Amino acid sequence: MKGAPETFDVEGFVDLLERVRNDPASTILWPAFDRTIEQTVPDAIPITASTRLVVTEGNYLLLDRPGWRRVRPLLDEAWYVEAPRAVLRERLLARASAGGRTEAEAVSHVDESDLRNAELVAATKAAADRELSGV
Repeated sequence: MKGAPETFDVEGFVDLLERVRNDPASTILWPAFDRTIEQTVPDAIPITASTRLVVTEGNYLLLDRPGWRRVRPLLDEAWYVEAPRAVLRERLLARASAGGRTEAEAVSHVDESDLRNAELVAATKAAADRELSGV
């Protein structure tokens, strides 16, 4: 999942989760996100009938908002990965810099966008089945 929750195609995500759960005999083609080109790659991951475990990750899986409320019932388990804010900020700054942002652009993006989203996500951790340390 990439972007803010309101910019993500949650309906499409829910539809794919429902297809994976309800039609295990079919091959479901799942999109991927390629950070080298900063774009979604449609139909990049085949989930076949022989697939025994599907793991999805994303910041907003546990949000209590329209559309997002439909995600949690489709997951057998949800885990929340906790990272101290300083560690998270350092990792986000490194990712932003590696993506070609100047230091000033990286700081601005991380402090004004990424960390705000992290606070939103942190408020959902009580809905997780398990909490892990991301350090």
